[in-house]
Amino acid sequence: MQHVCSLLEVDSIFSVLSFASVPGVKRNVERKSSAGGLVTAVAPVVVECKGLWVGWPGIFAEDLPAHANKDALKIPESDPSDITPTAGLKSDQVVSVNVGKDIFNLYYNGCCNGTFWPLFHSMSDRAIFSAESWEAYAQVNTIFAEKTLEALRKVNETLTSDSPVPLVWIHDYHLMNAANIIRQRADEENLKCKLGFFLHIPFPPWDIFRLFPRDDEVLQGMLGCDMVGFHIEDYCLNFIDCCHRRLGCRVDRKAMLVEHGGRTVRVRPLPIGIPFERFVQMAKEAPQLLIKSGDQKLILGVDRLDYTKGLTHRLRAFERLLEKHPEYKEQVIFLQIAVPSRTDVKEYQDLKEELDQLVGAINGRFTTPNWSPIRYIYGCVSQDELAGFYREATIALVTPLRDGMNLVAKEFVACQINKPGVLVMSPFAGAGEMMHEALTVNPYELDDVAEALHRGLSMPEDEREVRMSHLRNRERIYNVDYWMKSFLKAMGSLIAEDGEEVLPNTMAPVTMEDFDDYLSKYVGSTCKLALLLDYDGTLAPIAPHPDLATIPDETKRVLERLAHNPDIYVAVVSGRNVENVKGMVGIENITYAGNHGLEISHPDGTKFVHPMPLAYEDRVSKLLQALQEELCHDGAWVENKGAVLTFHYRETPVPLRADIVSRAEKLMKENGFNVGKGHCVLEARPPVLWNKGRASIYILRTAFGVDWHERVRIIYAGDDVTDEDAIQALKGMAITFRVTPSHTVRTAADRRLPSTDSVLMMLKWVDRHMNQRKPRLRLNSGSSNKHLLSLVGDEGMHSQMIFPDANDSPSYFTNGNAQIFKNNFTDNAKRNEDRVFSMIQN
Repeated sequence: MQHVCSLLEVDSIFSVLSFASVPGVKRNVERKSSAGGLVTAVAPVVVECKGLWVGWPGIFAEDLPAHANKDALKIPESDPSDITPTAGLKSDQVVSVNVGKDIFNLYYNGCCNGTFWPLFHSMSDRAIFSAESWEAYAQVNTIFAEKTLEALRKVNETLTSDSPVPLVWIHDYHLMNAANIIRQRADEENLKCKLGFFLHIPFPPWDIFRLFPRDDEVLQGMLGCDMVGFHIEDYCLNFIDCCHRRLGCRVDRKAMLVEHGGRTVRVRPLPIGIPFERFVQMAKEAPQLLIKSGDQKLILGVDRLDYTKGLTHRLRAFERLLEKHPEYKEQVIFLQIAVPSRTDVKEYQDLKEELDQLVGAINGRFTTPNWSPIRYIYGCVSQDELAGFYREATIALVTPLRDGMNLVAKEFVACQINKPGVLVMSPFAGAGEMMHEALTVNPYELDDVAEALHRGLSMPEDEREVRMSHLRNRERIYNVDYWMKSFLKAMGSLIAEDGEEVLPNTMAPVTMEDFDDYLSKYVGSTCKLALLLDYDGTLAPIAPHPDLATIPDETKRVLERLAHNPDIYVAVVSGRNVENVKGMVGIENITYAGNHGLEISHPDGTKFVHPMPLAYEDRVSKLLQALQEELCHDGAWVENKGAVLTFHYRETPVPLRADIVSRAEKLMKENGFNVGKGHCVLEARPPVLWNKGRASIYILRTAFGVDWHERVRIIYAGDDVTDEDAIQALKGMAITFRVTPSHTVRTAADRRLPSTDSVLMMLKWVDRHMNQRKPRLRLNSGSSNKHLLSLVGDEGMHSQMIFPDANDSPSYFTNGNAQIFKNNFTDNAKRNEDRVFSMIQN
């Protein structure tokens, strides 16, 4: 089920939970607790902190009685006899989120469990990819975000100047997109909040995660938070690797930081715990449930019925134990509890049928008149009953094929209050990373599992005591309260205690060393370099008015040096008209492209203007008049760029934007223009097959010939959706950067940069790298047997000398090589006398 937990402060939490509510006879709904480790771990935290829990109520609006309030379903108070983890949650602490049955089926059974569940458990062959289910997922995440924002607004109304910032804690793979929506709306409405996310299942490595078609949106959704938590460090590093390789984010793997949208997102391993003492108490009070004969030993398995749990492998391993060690016949009972899950999904129905048949086959093979080897419970078992089984078990067999953490192992350890048992554990569960005293086995190796069972059953008591004592001590310390405290600390809401190491919370600013990693190998030491750069948001910071968006002095100085380096070609490709961008940059020897490349001005004075349909000259005037008359109010205005009109609404109040933008877009389309969207702007463009991508290729071909991609290295940097045309067009033939200060941007760029300052750092790197390259001697034959020697040095400085043919000069050619003596150089050339002079072919 899906959960968004929002901590408002240490003693009041804002959470999202799923209640399994069903229509009752005497009242509208009957309250039941959801099953699963998430509820077990999170609910006590919300209860203790007196927080809110926002979640799906477990019932559809269509199934409610006619007189029920379908928009604000009230969750009833818990029964006095209820001892489940959610019992302490009061009715007014629960905010219900109602979703229609059809969309919920696409969202939950389709995207969540049909796609994310198998994919994140590294079982990609079971994953089903559907655009329809993804749309449902996005829609439900928006509904959850809206409900959370409603609660957040109420909390913000009560805040004082010294109140702590409310915390919103989002849980699990059902709500990976919600954070971005909450953050964007909270920023627009100036709502105070911190956002945290915790994933309760594994996060897969890059080669598996990249199979999902919308992988970039999922990553950016999670990066909407201030902190993203996982069970173990491996999952953290997988996530960081995906952010770096898919989004091009700058990352710090050692400090576990990701830079995105101008923010630093902390990534932390936060292994979840259980309410240890609560399970100890339940184990003390639990009745004797299992009747055993004599000294029979109990092997226990407790799982949801799911293909990730390895249930069939486990049964076959137990069968192998009886085959290899017949002495355990009538001495061992294997109790497997399988909690029903997703019973309406055929895959799970097939799994249940396979298990039923396998249990029957094994029992049929080994059963005696007084003993059956397997006892199989398909159904829900209460926690107090489960505690009794944990207490009596000799071995807990926890062997999932893949699992985020697996709290069964921890619950078993907590309930071992009598004779110590043995934990047999799969390394493919998160718990296997820290429960070192367990017997670790690969669940796919049936013989190994059988031998581990044999070792556990025959293990001396003193070894069992030592192993179990260490396991219990660890789980007692790292319980659910410790997990909660770790989360608050990672969110920056708890002061670090003495002796605890605190990782950095922010990324260091972008340095030139970062670009050594990005560019050094690609740019190399021999080829020329072409820089294609956007203006607004790339060279110049975004400003409230285009006339205020000026290029910083330092950026201009570096760009001037680059423009005068003969090995560097610079072009500025902008949405402004060409004369405007040329005036704003003000540097000679640069190619300027305006109106997204519809007009281009070359350094030699030649110009290119893309032909326009004659009809659109009149349409531009007509559209300009319509926009000015109808929509130029409340801070909105129109910029006339000639062939393109830009409608600006940056200064328009947020509540008014949606209506104004919709009407402007409609007017543009009615007049036959294509609509382009940028940073708080709409552009009306003529319907011609020309954009920044086509213009960039035209510029490169004009400057370097038809084989430009073989002759020059290319760097493109832009910040806008219009730059995506160029990024796509140059994919695989250039290194591309997208400047992304916003929360969610889909881009094909190789790397993301957080600001115009990082673009300046990139230009500085180019300047340094190109000037550190070894000087190149150029020998050109001229008329009258004269030769021109050019030595290209630092900062584009040239030293030249003209000398006669080798037959009448002290400088001579031998064996096809040129030897140049110092006394042949002019005074200008002597500046480079300490350089090593190369031998070049005649």
